[in-house]
Amino acid sequence: MISHVFVGTSDFQRALRFYSALMQELDLSLKFCDAGKPWAAWMAAGHARPLFIVGAPYDGASATAGNGQMIALLAPTRAAVDNAHAAALRHGGSCEGPPGLRLEYHPHYYGAYFRDPEGNKICVCCHDAPGPRT
Repeated sequence: MISHVFVGTSDFQRALRFYSALMQELDLSLKFCDAGKPWAAWMAAGHARPLFIVGAPYDGASATAGNGQMIALLAPTRAAVDNAHAAALRHGGSCEGPPGLRLEYHPHYYGAYFRDPEGNKICVCCHDAPGPRT
């Protein structure tokens, strides 16, 4: 359903550091990075779409966070949700809701919420039941 998501930034290098750390925790690969444009994109290994892109706004104006907008990224495990949230906070993000179950969505929804350094609201979530303990 989704081809790509583009998140604007007014500080590409800061955004690149932030999202590189986040995407590493979600096991998403860098597809391209062009600091001259500037923009970068990540994707799941072996898939051409969807892409998550961060870059300067096309119109050249400053990036602003949208009120009521949020992007939710799928995590493979609950541990990945925890790790992604921690990475976001270590790299300049701010907490909007710590990792945990959100039973109001469904019994296995495990998510965390934060804002990137530009103020964009991001969710990382896992919809799976926890696996067996090892």
